[in-house]
Amino acid sequence: MTTTKKDLIDRIAESTGQRRPLVREIVQKFLDEVTDELRKGNRLEFRDFGIFEVKVRAPRRAQNPKTLERVEVPAKRTVKFKVGRLLREGLDGRASTEQRAALMEAKPKRMRAPARVV
Repeated sequence: MTTTKKDLIDRIAESTGQRRPLVREIVQKFLDEVTDELRKGNRLEFRDFGIFEVKVRAPRRAQNPKTLERVEVPAKRTVKFKVGRLLREGLDGRASTEQRAALMEAKPKRMRAPARVV
């Protein structure tokens, strides 16, 4: 089954009691911000959900299967997603919604180390 952006907007609007146009605007703004950050080459980290990173595929030599002609494929930027802990556990069926909420509340806040200047 495929879930569309519209389906998500409808569910969020219903569960929060907010109007659909407001929810649609917020969801679209979120997606626009994610796209802008990835376009800049930035890494997006959503704790326990996952990490989006831009990776560069190296140029390579490929073969056209129809003509068997060798072709050069240029380097390409692509997005990789690394699954976070709670998403992985949810996919494995190990954590229910209530368990995830309890984990998030019980999880101690980690102090981030200051950024290193190179």
